Amino acid sequence: MKAINIEEKFSKFEKQWHPHRIAKVDDNQVFLAKLSGDFIWHKHDDEDELFQVIKGTLHMKFRDKTVVVNQGEIIVVPKGVEHCPSTQNGEEVHVLIFEKLSVKHTGEIQSERTVSEYTEI
Repeated sequence: MKAINIEEKFSKFEKQWHPHRIAKVDDNQVFLAKLSGDFIWHKHDDEDELFQVIKGTLHMKFRDKTVVVNQGEIIVVPKGVEHCPSTQNGEEVHVLIFEKLSVKHTGEIQSERTVSEYTEI
């Protein structure tokens, strides 16, 4: 057991939209990711996702609205809800993501951004 320094972990990678696992908690996993621009519309039928903004401003798009999530805030995306994380004006946003081990990165959608194996840092 040891403390995990989130800033130090963010310094270990540059790739955007590629979650890096920093911990497992029972049947859940904790990721760090750097985001810029728009992701892809997707959903997770059986799992919720929690996003915490560490740096910047996340715009979580839903089909009926967009929720602005500021640095230091969290948003929980309920299972089955289609969503598209995004940023504005070229800003790189740093997020911590908490989700079940069973979550598929882009749900049932496959794209060039889909990650099937996560890097552990």
